[in-house]
Amino acid sequence: MQANTALLKDILKTKVIGHRGAACLAPENTLASIRAAAATGVKWVEIDVSLIAQGGLIIFHDDTLDRCTNGSGVTREADPIVVSQLDAGAWFGAYFDKEKVPTLIEALDCIQTLGLGLNLEIKHDSVDVDAIVPAVLETLKEYWVDNDKLLISSFNHAALCLVFELDSLRHLGQLYSAIPKDWQTQLEQIHAYSLNCDYSWLTREQAQQVKSAGYKLLCYTVNDAQRVNDHWEWGMDAVITDNPMLFSAFI
Repeated sequence: MQANTALLKDILKTKVIGHRGAACLAPENTLASIRAAAATGVKWVEIDVSLIAQGGLIIFHDDTLDRCTNGSGVTREADPIVVSQLDAGAWFGAYFDKEKVPTLIEALDCIQTLGLGLNLEIKHDSVDVDAIVPAVLETLKEYWVDNDKLLISSFNHAALCLVFELDSLRHLGQLYSAIPKDWQTQLEQIHAYSLNCDYSWLTREQAQQVKSAGYKLLCYTVNDAQRVNDHWEWGMDAVITDNPMLFSAFI
C-alpha cells in the first residue's frame, strides 16, 4: 500500500534542514542556534521538544541537563523556573555566555519571525506520551500559524500515533536509526509525510522502496557532504545537518 499522495502536500520545498538549529555554529536547540541557521540562508530547522516538571515544554534534546547547560539532573524532573535560569551557551563558547534554554513558545515565535519552516521532534522514548503530545499540540494550535511549514517527527511511534489520533491534519515524519522491516506498516498507520533516518544505515534498496511508496526521505545527521553523494541519486529529498553551510549549493 502506498502513501496517499493526494493528501501529502509538498510542504518541504528545501533540500537542507538545520539540525537543532545549526548545532555546529551555535549552542544546539537555542534561539542563537536557530538564528545562526537562518543566517546561512537555510529555510527549515529541526529542534527537539522535551517535557519538564509542571507540564513545561522546553527545546532540549538530552534526558539530563548536564551536557548542554550549567545545571544537572533529569530533564523530565526539572523545575521550569530553575531551567529558565540555566546557562545553555557557555559550554559552546564565551560568545554565547548566558544563552537560555528556550521554551517551546519562545522557539515557535523566533522561527516564525525568521520565516522558517520547522521540523519539531518530540522526545521521550517510552514515558509521558499521553502528557507531552496533547501539550505540544495545544501549544502549536495557539502559537503556530502555517501547518504547511511544520513537520512533527519522533522515534516514538506511539507518540506519532497519538498525534495522528488527536490531529490527523498534521504532517508526520517517522524517525529511525536503522529502518525496520515493518517501516511501511508504521508509516501507513500515521499517514506519514516522511521517513527520517540515519544516512549511514540507509541502503539504496531501502531508499528506493521508501520513494516508490510515496514518502519523502530525510537523512540525518549529515556533516560531510561527500558521504551522501550517492544518497541524492537514491532519491534522498533533504539532509538534516549541524552545518547548513556545507550544503550552500542546495539552499
